[in-house]
Amino acid sequence: MTDLILEQIKLLSKQLKVPTFSHYPDIVRQSDPDTGFDELLLKLMKSEYEQRQENNNRRRLKQACFPYTKTLDELDLSRYDGKISDVFMNELASCRFIDEKKNLVMIGNPGRGKTHIAIGIGLKACSSGMSVLFKNAASLSTELMEARDNYSLGKLEKKIRSVDLLILDEMGYVSFDRYQSELLFKVIADRSERGSIIVTTNLAFSEWTSLFENSAMVAALVDRLTFKSYILDMNGESYRLEHTKRNS
Repeated sequence: MTDLILEQIKLLSKQLKVPTFSHYPDIVRQSDPDTGFDELLLKLMKSEYEQRQENNNRRRLKQACFPYTKTLDELDLSRYDGKISDVFMNELASCRFIDEKKNLVMIGNPGRGKTHIAIGIGLKACSSGMSVLFKNAASLSTELMEARDNYSLGKLEKKIRSVDLLILDEMGYVSFDRYQSELLFKVIADRSERGSIIVTTNLAFSEWTSLFENSAMVAALVDRLTFKSYILDMNGESYRLEHTKRNS
């Protein structure tokens, strides 16, 4: 292959937005000398497809804004005393509940792996081609208030509403004023039966009145979150505390 032809292939690959086609010489070198044109073309197309899938997944991961990476494979289910079975975890990992617009609420004291599970499911969803958004509940309330003050609330609400899975982490560590409560309620209400939410919280639902000023709003909020939902009681000894004891 002449340098001129190779340069033309690179140029056209870029213009046609099939960048892997510029690696045509590599595909040829790695193939059997008797490989036909149709087989080489198929290999090129597969390479382009795989690269696009990888790029799309990388973009979904960036947009999800996970604080760190935790996979479900790293999770030790024996710590939950039979409350979470392998079968149930595999069901969550399949992300079918997201397709079915169901929610997942994990209730338990700190250090029980709630955020770990939420991120692990979020990563599975991204790899399955779903859009995910991870938000700390307190940070989101502040972000919503700032967006309201900057006249960009509609844009932010649309972004949150459009994702397949919204993860609201650490609901329960900070209380919300009237305006924050109303904005958070709207975010959750807008997704009711339209998109899945994962909520992690250290408080039982009966204690949520300490978070929101309006008890009627709490009742409506819980009603929307628990409809078509999985509720996990994850209370128990903190894994972090247990790990510290074991290594002290």
